[in-house]
Amino acid sequence: MSDIDTGEFKQALESEQARLRDALAFLDKENPGTMEEELGDIGGRGSGDHLADMATATYDRELDEGLEEGAQKALAEVEAALGRIADGSYGVCEICGEPIGVERLSAIPWARLCIDDQRRSG
Repeated sequence: MSDIDTGEFKQALESEQARLRDALAFLDKENPGTMEEELGDIGGRGSGDHLADMATATYDRELDEGLEEGAQKALAEVEAALGRIADGSYGVCEICGEPIGVERLSAIPWARLCIDDQRRSG
């Protein structure tokens, strides 16, 4: 059990949760269909004239997918931290059981590990 006041951290986590959900909704709206649907006639077979367009669309889609994956992982961490606030385990290192420093939590409110264990886990 941690002795820190979680109110400020809860607010920061809820704000980050909303930001990440908005980002995911935006990315989902940006890429609603398949690559074939996005490219239309450009993606048709034998269409060598539009190779650069296809490459740009592929790059953009892969970039968005990477951003989406990162946002989903971050959202899972934020929601896990909110769960730890709810169950009273927030601010306690999951490895050593010692309190996580307030400075670390201020920088990374979803931190699961104290700085020493984070460094050791690499």
